[in-house]
Amino acid sequence: MWQELSAKIKNGDTKTLARCISFIENETPGYEELLQMISPGVSAKIIGITGPPGAGKSTLTDALTGEILKQNKKVAILCIDPSSPFNLGALLGDRIRMSNWYTHPNVFIRSLATRGSMGGLHPKIIEITDLIKSAAFDFIIVETVGVGQSEIEIAGLADTTVVVLVPEAGDEVQTMKAGLMEIADIFTVNKSDRPDADLFVKNLRLMLAPSFKTHYNEVPIIKTIASQKEGTEELYQTILHQLQKKQHSDKKSWLLSEKAWQLIINKRMKDINKEQLKTKIDEELNHKDFNLYKFIQGY
Repeated sequence: MWQELSAKIKNGDTKTLARCISFIENETPGYEELLQMISPGVSAKIIGITGPPGAGKSTLTDALTGEILKQNKKVAILCIDPSSPFNLGALLGDRIRMSNWYTHPNVFIRSLATRGSMGGLHPKIIEITDLIKSAAFDFIIVETVGVGQSEIEIAGLADTTVVVLVPEAGDEVQTMKAGLMEIADIFTVNKSDRPDADLFVKNLRLMLAPSFKTHYNEVPIIKTIASQKEGTEELYQTILHQLQKKQHSDKKSWLLSEKAWQLIINKRMKDINKEQLKTKIDEELNHKDFNLYKFIQGY
């Protein structure tokens, strides 16, 4: 079964891809078998789009998708949304957010819920992006909920990370300064038709200047008005340039190490049932010399 599904995904069957993403999300028994069939060395590049709420990340993603499609490239878009408190599903549907591209043959769109994940990403984001890579897409755009303390996740996952800001974000930038310099490969000042946009860009450059040891390492700052598709072609070309010079990042190693750690723990804990554990502890509590740490050693 999994082999057949994997073959369909490699042949560009997006309905099968959508089904298999649901299998991964819901941890359908045997889904690990599908993941083990993923071919290494695929060429799809991951573009991370992040920034504070209200910066226009979705509009920018929509405009950037248009630039990618002009080059006859295939793109998958993962919109990470806040979880619904009722069913842990994504609150914002992909039809609402990307209505221009929903039926386009070269676009695949999926909304994913954070499901309580602290880093603004889905807990199965690595598995899902790896699966999409096997479906012969040229780019995968991952749009996160927003910048947070654990946002290093997107820097580890993405081949290049675009941090979207707006001219009014001065105080937020100061607050997030250290984290932003850690994760940004490109800054985009969106809604740059607003007052003080040029001053904001100037101040952002001054703030970032001490962290650039060479011109080569300088983080580009691109002004855009995503709602009018202004500056998005320059942004796309800058992304391509950054992808060419991007080197291996320690952040990716840390992200994958953390994921490997979690997977290994889950695998080794599979035969431990919490209810059975409670029953045994209830029994042991009848003995006066019960010691939790000795109990664990002998379990």
